[in-house]
Amino acid sequence: MPLASNAGVSCYYERDGDGDPVVFVGDAGYGAWQWGWQHAAVAGPYESVVTDVRGAGRSDAPAGPYAMSDLVADLTSVLSDAGLRSATVVGAGLGGVVGLAAARTTARVDRLVCLGSAASGADLALESLYAPPNDREGLERSLAAALSDRFVERHPDAVRQMVEWRAEEDAAPDAWEAQVAAIRDYELDAPYEVTAPTLVVHGTADSVWPVDRGRELAEALPRGEFVAVEDAGHLAHVERSKRVNDELLGFLADADDE
Repeated sequence: MPLASNAGVSCYYERDGDGDPVVFVGDAGYGAWQWGWQHAAVAGPYESVVTDVRGAGRSDAPAGPYAMSDLVADLTSVLSDAGLRSATVVGAGLGGVVGLAAARTTARVDRLVCLGSAASGADLALESLYAPPNDREGLERSLAAALSDRFVERHPDAVRQMVEWRAEEDAAPDAWEAQVAAIRDYELDAPYEVTAPTLVVHGTADSVWPVDRGRELAEALPRGEFVAVEDAGHLAHVERSKRVNDELLGFLADADDE
């Protein structure tokens, strides 16, 4: 069981496949289940490295609040433990913010994909996305806030399966609050310093991280590109996985051609 250590905090990760590394950093509260669709698409032509953010899954959950510098250090500790000098980083929500901070302050991010993320954590009503792992009704209700109404209505079995995964892997309330503190305190003050090619993918029906925030992020970055996923909610990479995976793999293929 691979565990990287950052100042005594153990960070769990799994790796699979060959080729250039792609590291996945998750959203606040969620366990690694959120990457099942992308991992399956990436592992093989590339090496997939799926991490559990501190506070969730099999990583340690130290007392908070967490600072963005803590989460960036966790990411670099995983890269070092895996013997990777640098990688493409794919982050959702909180994970996208971690990727932005790492790209600005380290040389470990070759390319960056931000899914449902933004340059600032200010004024985000994140509470609707969370429920404690032992609250099944709350988990289902908060999934409805993260997905489009259409997906919830058409795929009740998938929603129930995600509730089961969340009950096993998601963050406890104190860890969730510690993760959210890192989001609320973050502001990308110098977007021009993020020089890595960056793909920003955002569901147009995201009710928590507004799509305009994603568009603004892409426009502020020197090498930013924006892709809107029509009628998808915050978890666009889950409910519209084929579309998002096509964009992700195309972005990675462009790097192979450089």
